[in-house]
Amino acid sequence: MPNADDFKHELCRMMHKAMKADKPIAEISAGELHSRVGDYPGPNHRMPVCCEVMRGTLAPDAGDVILEQPPSGQGASLRIKYVLPRPERFDFKCAGGRKTSW
Repeated sequence: MPNADDFKHELCRMMHKAMKADKPIAEISAGELHSRVGDYPGPNHRMPVCCEVMRGTLAPDAGDVILEQPPSGQGASLRIKYVLPRPERFDFKCAGGRKTSW
């Protein structure tokens, strides 16, 4: 089953892909992120962990915005617009152990 680090690594990859395409933002949904990591949809999904990671990476002071969220706050429809590049405090290692520098 995926854990928080798995979601962080994939979120990092998705943001890097957007940055390489010279996009100023990355709009990411929890459903898309979880599907890329695995076990979603399915009975052993980890959607609460996925949403927690997405919210933990949110930087409203940098311009990040929650575009959509389910009534419970946790679900596949959670969609966040992340402004790129990311603030330094969100430096973390991408999959493969490489440190991310935004």
